[in-house]
Amino acid sequence: MTVTIKDVAKKANVAPSTVSRVIADSPSISDKTKKKVRKVMKELGYHLNANARNLVTKTTKTIGIVLKHSAKYSLHNPFFQEVMRGIGSYCREEGYSLSITTGDSEKAIFEDVIQMVEGRQVDGLIILYSRKGDKILRYLLEKEFPFVVVGHPGKDCNGITYVDNDNQKAAKDLTEFLLHLGHRHIAFFGGALEYDVVSDRLKGYKEALKSAGLSFSPDYIKPLPYSRVEGLTALEELYALREPPTAYVALDIDYAIILTGLLLGKNMRIPDDASIVCFNNYEVADYTTPSLTTMDIHTYELGIEAAKYVIELIMNPQVIEKNVLIPTRIIERESHSSINQGKPAEDVLMH
Repeated sequence: MTVTIKDVAKKANVAPSTVSRVIADSPSISDKTKKKVRKVMKELGYHLNANARNLVTKTTKTIGIVLKHSAKYSLHNPFFQEVMRGIGSYCREEGYSLSITTGDSEKAIFEDVIQMVEGRQVDGLIILYSRKGDKILRYLLEKEFPFVVVGHPGKDCNGITYVDNDNQKAAKDLTEFLLHLGHRHIAFFGGALEYDVVSDRLKGYKEALKSAGLSFSPDYIKPLPYSRVEGLTALEELYALREPPTAYVALDIDYAIILTGLLLGKNMRIPDDASIVCFNNYEVADYTTPSLTTMDIHTYELGIEAAKYVIELIMNPQVIEKNVLIPTRIIERESHSSINQGKPAEDVLMH
C-alpha cells in the first residue's frame, strides 16, 4: 500500500502541512523537526511524488541539456558522452534529473528549448556548445532564465555564465608541440568555423606559426563535418599541394580516427609519414593504432562545473555571472614523431 503524507504526519506526530513544508525544505520548519520527519519518511518507505513536489515547491528539479546536433548524432560523440557523465554525476548528487533536447535540426532544437522554458519543464539549462549569433542564447537572456554555456559565448558574453578551456592557448600549445618536433607543414583538420571553439583553436594554431616565424597558409586549413567522404576529398587536396603536410592538428578524436583511417588507406605510416595530434582525451585514444597523442581538456570536469553553476543560478538568480576556465594538458602517445633528422628543434624553427 502506498505511504501518504498523512501516514508520515501521523507517525511523526505533526500536521500534514508540516510534512509538506519539510518536503519543500521551508526555512519556517526547525532543523530538529525536519530531521524527525525525514527519519519517519525513511522508516515508512515514503517516496516523494514528483508532481506533488513540483506543486509544493514550484520547481521541477530538472536540468535541460541543449545539444549541438540531434541527440541521435551528439550522443555518439565522445565529448558529449563524457560531459554528460560529469553533468549527470553532479545533478544526481543534488537531486536533479536531466531532460535532453531531441530536435533533429537547429530550428527543432530551438523549439524544444522554448517548450522547456515556457512549459516550465526545467529549472535551468546547460548549452553544450557556443555558436556565433545563437538565437537560443538571446532568447534565454531575454527571458532571464537560468542557463550555463559549455564553451566561450564570444564577444556578447555579458551576463552569461560559461565553463570552458582556453582553447586558443591549448591549440597554440598543441601546434608548438609539433613545431618543436621539426614539423613546418601542419594541417588544421576538421570542425565548423561557425562554432567559437573551432575559431578559437584556429587562432591558437595561427599564433603558434607566427611565433615560430612561419607564414600561415589557408591551404592547410580543412574545416569539414564528420564525414569520411569529405575527409578523403580534403586529404586529396592536401596531398596535391607542393608541400603536403607532415603533421595534423585534428579538432577532436573523431576527426583523428577518420584521418588515421584515410592515411592508412593510402599506405602511409603514422607517425613516420604523418604525425597526428588531437583535442579531447578519452579511453579510445589508447586503443587506436597507433595510440593517439591528445590534448586533454578534462571534459568530465567541464560537465561537473556546468552543473554546479546552473544549480547555483537556479537557487540564486541574482548571483553574478562566472567565467570558469578548466586547464588542459598534452598526453603523449604513439601518433607523433620528430622529423628533425638529427637537427635540434630550435634550429628548425629558426628557418
